[in-house]
Formats: sequence, C-alpha cells, structure tokens
Amino acid sequence: MKNFHPTGVCPIRDVLSGLGNKWSMLILITLEVNGTMRFNEIQKSIDDISQRMLTVTLRALETDGLIARTVYAQVPPRVEYHLTERGLSLMPHLRNLVDWAVVNMDGIMQSRAANNG
Repeated sequence: MKNFHPTGVCPIRDVLSGLGNKWSMLILITLEVNGTMRFNEIQKSIDDISQRMLTVTLRALETDGLIARTVYAQVPPRVEYHLTERGLSLMPHLRNLVDWAVVNMDGIMQSRAANNG
C-alpha cells in the first residue's frame, strides 16, 4: 500500500499545491495560448485576477521554473513572461485536464445542484 504522509518531500503534495490554486493553471494556459505576454496583457486576459494575486502567482510559477520573466532595460521598464521548457512540458497534461473539464462541466454542475437542492 502506498502512503502519502507529509514526511520528507512528497512530489504529489508539493507540485499540486503550487498548481492547484485558483490562478496558476489559468496563467499557464493563457501563456501557452498567447505566447510571450506583458503583465498587463495577462491581467486583461484573466479579467478577475487582482494585480497583487497575479504578481504573487507569477513569482511562484517563476520560482518553480514553469515561466521565465525577462526585464528589458528601458524607460519605463518592460517585463515579459513566457513558458519555460519545463512549463511547456506540463502543458499537454493541463490541456488534458482542461478538455476533461469542458466535457464534464455540465454533469458536474448538475451534480452540484442536486446535492445543494
């Protein structure tokens, strides 16, 4: 029997905790679909994310090596974000999850309504 106790480093807990928040997957999908983007472009494409939350999430994704941040020395400074090789290698898996969500969303909403009714 496999145990998933929080002793040492558990890849499942560690990786999924970074991806399982409300915004990380949306940002990764947005960067995959649109390519290199500036901060304001990302924020406009994910309309309901706050500036602070976008900043925090971008930093976390950068720390994990899923996105890269490029700063151009100009006035005003220009900063762009793009997926790294590691981030690109994750995208087929996220696309599968997105596809599954699209196919199953109606049934999930019906189940929620039935259980909350």
